[in-house]
Amino acid sequence: MKKVIALVGDYWHAGDMIREALGQAAEAAGGMALSFAEHGELADRLKERPDAVVLFKQNPLNGPQEPFEPWMSPEIEAAIAGYVKDGGRWLAWHTGMAGYDKDGAYVDMLRGRFLHHPKMNDVTYTRASDGAEVMTLFDEHYFVEVDESRTNVFLRSRSADGESLAGWEHGYGEGKVCCLTPAHAREALLDPKFQAFLAERLRLLLA
Repeated sequence: MKKVIALVGDYWHAGDMIREALGQAAEAAGGMALSFAEHGELADRLKERPDAVVLFKQNPLNGPQEPFEPWMSPEIEAAIAGYVKDGGRWLAWHTGMAGYDKDGAYVDMLRGRFLHHPKMNDVTYTRASDGAEVMTLFDEHYFVEVDESRTNVFLRSRSADGESLAGWEHGYGEGKVCCLTPAHAREALLDPKFQAFLAERLRLLLA
């Protein structure tokens, strides 16, 4: 049984709905024991050598009107990078790539980061390999910056606001990194097509 730790929930995203969505996908994927942790516990939990970590949490702990208060310190960044280099698996999901230091070790490990999103709209996600539609969700259309020369893009997105990348993955040392931009609201998180897609990404991450 693979051991998976998840850190979820932030100012914009209720932890309950993410736990529900991730729990359903993990059950569908099978073969994993999922537990949840708070950000202050992460350094110690990484020492347990879990098989994978899922992060759906932005770096700022507070709202946009308040002074920037990050939770990820350079020491935590180094611990995460070391964990993955030594064979860990990391899924940066939605806000798991938002608000982090663009010049830090964490974003360098992800090889991409969130830039902005327009108002929620219908977003169509397609396979990068052949352009086939995977799903259409009423979602935040994440626009991201990705170093495509150092990763493998597997999912793209388009909406009335334009086109972007939505999923990429690569090796990092002995480990693996996967970045996935959908989804924002509970309806999209629990959409059957998204659930099937997330379960597949979890299986591939742990393979």
